[in-house]
Amino acid sequence: MKNSAKPILVAVLFLIFSCTLYLSYRISLLEDFQSTFESDLENWLKEYQLDHLVPLIKERGISLFTQPEELPELPALDEQRLREAAAALQQRLVLRHWLTRHGLQSYLQRLLSVGVARLEDAYWLEDSKAKQVFNKDITEWSAARHSLPTSKPQLDSLIADLWSEVVKSSNHQDAWTWGGMLVVSFSVAGLVTLAAMTQPSLAPEAKHTLLQYVTGKYLHPSNCKINFQWNMPHPVGQTVCFSVNFYQRNGQPYPICDTDNFVVDISGGTRKLNVITELGSPTDPNSANVAKVKFTVRHAGQYKISVMVSSQHVAGSPFSTIFVAGPAFAQRTVVIRHCSTVVCTASVAHLLYIEPRDEYGNICKYDLDSKPTEGYSVHIIPLGLSSRENILEIDEERHTTTMDYDWASHRVSVQLKFIKEGCYHATIKYKGTELHNGDFDIIVLNSIDSTLVQKNVATKNHNICYDAKLIGIKGERVTKPKKVMCYVSPKQLIVKELILKFIPKRLFTFRLCPSTKFIFQSETLKLNDSGDSFIIDDGCQPKVELISKEKNVIAATFAQFLLKNMGGSETFKDKQDFFYHEVRKYHQKHYHEKLAMKVTREKLLDSSIKATKNFSVSDWCKNFEITFQGEQGIDWGGLRREWFELICAQLFDARNGLFDSFHEGQQSLVHPNPSRPLHLKLRHFEFAGKVVGKCLYESALGGSYRQLVRARFTRSFLAQVIGLRVHYKYFEQDDPDLYLSKIKYLLDNNIDDIETELYFIEEEYDDTGQLIKTVELIPNGCQIRVTDTSKLQYLDALAQYKLATKVKDELEAFLKGLNELIPDNLLSIFDENELEAFQLLLCGTGQYSAADLRAHHVLNGDSVEFRRVVGWFWAAVGNFTQEELARLLQFVTGCSQLPAGGFAELTPRFQITAAPTFGNLPTAHTCFNQLCLPDYDSYEQFEKALLLAISEGTEGFGMV
Repeated sequence: MKNSAKPILVAVLFLIFSCTLYLSYRISLLEDFQSTFESDLENWLKEYQLDHLVPLIKERGISLFTQPEELPELPALDEQRLREAAAALQQRLVLRHWLTRHGLQSYLQRLLSVGVARLEDAYWLEDSKAKQVFNKDITEWSAARHSLPTSKPQLDSLIADLWSEVVKSSNHQDAWTWGGMLVVSFSVAGLVTLAAMTQPSLAPEAKHTLLQYVTGKYLHPSNCKINFQWNMPHPVGQTVCFSVNFYQRNGQPYPICDTDNFVVDISGGTRKLNVITELGSPTDPNSANVAKVKFTVRHAGQYKISVMVSSQHVAGSPFSTIFVAGPAFAQRTVVIRHCSTVVCTASVAHLLYIEPRDEYGNICKYDLDSKPTEGYSVHIIPLGLSSRENILEIDEERHTTTMDYDWASHRVSVQLKFIKEGCYHATIKYKGTELHNGDFDIIVLNSIDSTLVQKNVATKNHNICYDAKLIGIKGERVTKPKKVMCYVSPKQLIVKELILKFIPKRLFTFRLCPSTKFIFQSETLKLNDSGDSFIIDDGCQPKVELISKEKNVIAATFAQFLLKNMGGSETFKDKQDFFYHEVRKYHQKHYHEKLAMKVTREKLLDSSIKATKNFSVSDWCKNFEITFQGEQGIDWGGLRREWFELICAQLFDARNGLFDSFHEGQQSLVHPNPSRPLHLKLRHFEFAGKVVGKCLYESALGGSYRQLVRARFTRSFLAQVIGLRVHYKYFEQDDPDLYLSKIKYLLDNNIDDIETELYFIEEEYDDTGQLIKTVELIPNGCQIRVTDTSKLQYLDALAQYKLATKVKDELEAFLKGLNELIPDNLLSIFDENELEAFQLLLCGTGQYSAADLRAHHVLNGDSVEFRRVVGWFWAAVGNFTQEELARLLQFVTGCSQLPAGGFAELTPRFQITAAPTFGNLPTAHTCFNQLCLPDYDSYEQFEKALLLAISEGTEGFGMV
């Protein structure tokens, strides 16, 4: 008995378990569809003009109607319509199933459009209409129609069989309970049955018709399939693609369209990517259910890909994928801790480190099977070499080079060892292309001189001098060489002569900054064996040519002092970090405690100057706690930020008169205004300098203290702030009107052929056109005519007068205030190539918005190709970082700063124009804020060209 009871018990348990699974399955199906059922019923009733019955059916809770006499009491007309609606739905299902038997189910909608709504109608479809509906499948249609029975009983039997198959194909569930949906069925005798699950409250929204639910003919995200067309990990930079195949719940392809709410979200950390989505194919009907998604990744890392339809993830979404750095790219690969002059000791190895980066700045990482040092080469020649013949022999005689790869730091180490002392020029290349900063000089000293230079740099006594002879000034040799002394200190290089052999007289003083250059002459140029000649040029003073046996020591001492002043590296990022560090160190004795300051909003500038009149440097370094007179409010940082923003507007907005621009426009660059209103004095410029210094000091503290100067300064003004000499090239961005009307004309034409005589003078006129005065640009300039050979001298003299001399007093007052907080030697570590980066350091990038640009731009062009390129442009710009948007703005407008109102206040508007070229780099006309986009074969080519243009076409944007 016990043994026979065990199988029975197991069978009972299995039966209970099966029933539990079946009930759970039915309940899950019910919950899956209950949110959409009610709306489908409403749509079905509305189709047959029965929507007024919806409240009645909701009130009844959609109870089960199995017999006609159990239907609610309805008017005769409504009851008849309800029966007809149920019959029409069944007939449509039968027709669809019959078409499916013959492989013609895709033509159902076309048949309905020509009046074929039931199987009987197939008999009466005319051949001419049938050819229009079925096209190439007309033969299959004819065969299917001929297979239909000719007698009424046989046709009714076929319809009954087809309906039975419809019911059975519904996942082997009863038609009236399938998925909790409303289903209409007919008995063989034609008795109407309405069957529905008893659910009193169902979701009010549904997106599919009743027919779609019954047949499974609707988009089902869980059935969709993703096909990634790349291997993981994949290198960045290439446009990658994946396709999504859409299917209905019944497994048939689903033609995707814009109304299906297909969304792809790709993110890597806080970075989100823009994608290009192509739905279906206009030329291939078989691809109607396929969507292609293209995107480009420029930053290496892990990314999450979410693919959703109607807010539901497709099968497997979200996905995770990894993109790695691409191959090394010479123009992005950098020499770490770079300096323009390297000082070495003969017979002692010197190490340099190269950080391989790909085209987009990602650090390249190699596996153990690769050869990371392959492709790199170092070319070294002596400085001043009159002939470059036999360079390889010279290299072998004077130096050796070895390379290795550090797997931990992912860097290539270059070991240089020189046999002989001297001055050399080195170029590091990767696959024949020079590295981003792979061009530098090398001074090789003997061990004694090397020790002397190290001692000179380390000592606090900088009165050490070196013997030399002055042999040339302004590029012309003096008749008799003059004995001089060269003094090198951390701030300057001074050339003095001795009067009566013991009284020093200063001849020239050169600031110790990147703009002061040493130019080494040919090794063969010697004077009575007094040493090698070299030229010192800072761009401001006349060039000085000297000759000295201590040339290498003088140059090496200068280079080491300069490198020390810049923190050991000449890359802008390293300079910026060093700058902030030194500013904090300079004010380390000044505590950043709160200092109350009360100002008047109506007279903000005057009240602020009055409030800070007796402030010491220590006071300026304190944390201002602002109170606006007559206003209630405690300054927790917000009022201080508001004060900085308002006071910068008062000082630097051209409409207020202290600073001005060369041409009208709210986005115009500003510089000191020598023709300012009478109530604005030099003390206002000094106050402006202190405000800028205060902002730089606050930025050095970092965090929430950081303050930016709300201004857009001219490049010529910034150049003079950091101690550089101005030249005519600054007119192109500072005064584009003058550049186009005069400067460019003189540069492009031979002045000797112009009838109008031009002299070294500048005439100034008032607003009415009356001549005010005539200024000589050089001594006796009114008598010296400009020739084609002297036109560059004239243009530089014109720039010196208009951009520097006219604002000399204002600039000196500004620098006086600025240098109280920021020493000039710290400002001088930046060079001319970093003016735009210094603008970013001073004023920040601001907040750029691709949406703001898209809302305020002008399109010039309407061709199909141009619209395609513009679509690519917005996709690319949507993926730009703030730095890349700043580069784009700098490329198109000439400045990386936006007006306070964003792109809406650019004058003229940001213009996007079709360029009449194919495949070239995009170009820009900064005078008109115009970007010209050529046509390209693919999005990949376009994005690469755009990035290259804004990276290489923005002069002086040294952010690497």
